[in-house]
Amino acid sequence: MPDNINLRAAETADTRYAESLLAENDLPTADPSVVQLYVCTVDGDRVGVGGIERYGTVALLRSVAIEESARGRGYGTALTEALFDRARDEGIDELFLLTTTAADFFRGLGFERVDRAAAPGSIRETTQFTEVCPDTATCMRRGLTREDESP
Repeated sequence: MPDNINLRAAETADTRYAESLLAENDLPTADPSVVQLYVCTVDGDRVGVGGIERYGTVALLRSVAIEESARGRGYGTALTEALFDRARDEGIDELFLLTTTAADFFRGLGFERVDRAAAPGSIRETTQFTEVCPDTATCMRRGLTREDESP
């Protein structure tokens, strides 16, 4: 992980930045009433966002996006791994996601493709599953216990 990267909870002042970055990447805007959004900074400059939508000990990984000018430097991986740590610290054992474009990226971070029906009911009932993402989106799962981590 790059040394100069930081992850912090999004503040009100980050709302426009996050909405703009998500729109540029054709990602749905994170609903602040259900998604804890985080901002990734490098040397104090914002370079990306990511979110966690929690349902007990499971959650959806949401809205992961890195500025186009900052891609290819490991920030997406570092951001996602920092989100794993946050989720684990909050008692989340399992993350799910839906993606139409980044399955290979997330597979490289230990996610496995699963049938949508394999997701817990609390996840399947989210707006992300029922309204936002198309049925063709790839559903993926990753455990967060130490045994589930990739070597």
